[in-house]
Amino acid sequence: MATERLYYDDSYLTTFSAHVVNRRTESGHIMIALDRTAFYPEGGGQPADRGRLAGIAVLDVQVDAEGAIWHTLAEPVGSEEVTGEIDWPRRLDHMQQHHGQHILSAAFEDLFGLKTISFHLGAESSTIDLSGPLVGATQLDAAEGLANTLIWEDRPVFARFVDLTELATIRLRKPPTVTGPVRVVSVTEFDHSACGGTHPRATGMVGLLHIRRHEKRGTDTRVEFVCGARALRDLRNKHALLVRVAAQASVGLDELEEAVARLRSGEASLRKQLDQAVAELDQYEAVRLAAEAERVRDIPVVRLVLEGRTVAQVQSLARAIVGQEAIAILGLRGEKAHLLLARPPRVECDCGKLVSEVTKEFGGRGGGQPGMAQGGIPKPGDMEAAIERAAGRIRAHLESPGAP
Repeated sequence: MATERLYYDDSYLTTFSAHVVNRRTESGHIMIALDRTAFYPEGGGQPADRGRLAGIAVLDVQVDAEGAIWHTLAEPVGSEEVTGEIDWPRRLDHMQQHHGQHILSAAFEDLFGLKTISFHLGAESSTIDLSGPLVGATQLDAAEGLANTLIWEDRPVFARFVDLTELATIRLRKPPTVTGPVRVVSVTEFDHSACGGTHPRATGMVGLLHIRRHEKRGTDTRVEFVCGARALRDLRNKHALLVRVAAQASVGLDELEEAVARLRSGEASLRKQLDQAVAELDQYEAVRLAAEAERVRDIPVVRLVLEGRTVAQVQSLARAIVGQEAIAILGLRGEKAHLLLARPPRVECDCGKLVSEVTKEFGGRGGGQPGMAQGGIPKPGDMEAAIERAAGRIRAHLESPGAP
């Protein structure tokens, strides 16, 4: 038995009475179907309503193939007659986001011929996927501007069922996917869409539409946006963040971009100086390490476990050690463990092959060039053992007949 959908006639209806026509338990969830309901079931990219039935929390709402709407409840309902209460803040939020999507999709199609191929209404923001790449910020600004103009004009929104004869006279943005009477939601002199969702009586209730970002998705474009209270909250948060950052930089909001540019320039200069200083320190450290290292056939073999450095810094030290005509077997231990091996040109061994073999023995993997290679092992505590294993192989290679 199909459920009568009260929200079709009045999306602002928040209380209603109904009769329980069916009950079931599915995967431990208590579910009831009513003869009529104001609860919107999940569908069309819009999440389900929440609220209460007979004072009991409604956890989910879904529709089955026969058109019956099932309400998942927190606990059983004993009576056959129930009163329902819709969570109005959630309903209003969903109406703002959903109708904002209608307006934004129509704006992109009207201005640039970009059709919406999918819509998702999330807990924090919503997205539409457009069938084609955007040129850039100019198109985003234009579509956002047109959408907000339509919102602020507070144009009437009409939702009604039409038969095939009337449907043929309406220019729909997208052909309907259902048979029989089609529910059409229209914005006066702007948009007509086949839709079964909840919508406001006028565009003004959407309040505000703000595009947050966009990204390419293959040959298409995904646009993320927020409407109404979400848009206000998002802009407030961004403004508060800018005010805090400007205060920390001791500048006004209009000077913040220039201040950030100065900081980045200064950071780049300091980083260059630091890199030069680290390279000089690496040379001194390499001289000491090579002098103190065990020698195999008069070739220093440096074995060392390092912490608190980056992979790039360990690579720099390895190159400095190689500059001392020494072999470097270095480990970097942190959340992950890295093994690095480097040798001078006069030593003919394949570092890539050796690192691959050693890391594989410890459940990791690695490789690289004959002169320098690196890899990872899953357990940082195995680093010393991995270094010893690599050193043993280097020693065996150097002491073999004919080794350079």
